[in-house]
Amino acid sequence: MNNQMSDPLLDYDSAHPGDAPEARLTSRISVPEIARRLGIGRLAVYSMLEQGIMPGIRLGRRWIITRHAYEQWECTCGVRNSAGLHTRPEVTVLN
Repeated sequence: MNNQMSDPLLDYDSAHPGDAPEARLTSRISVPEIARRLGIGRLAVYSMLEQGIMPGIRLGRRWIITRHAYEQWECTCGVRNSAGLHTRPEVTVLN
């Protein structure tokens, strides 16, 4: 009897064989690749994932980070709209 859990993303790939193979291969980004891009260690990336600083989904002991979500995060320097940062308006309108 095989009690191992299947990988939902691999299951998706096998259930959608018409998708381009290149898209399936690059849909996720690895922790080592993120570490290289940011110039930090893998443990720092895991820490950022644990703290919710970087987008990712934890499945058991594994982290799943989609390339799209990571690149969006990277483009905005990790700033989220709901990060509790209050910005001042550039112009104050008086009536």
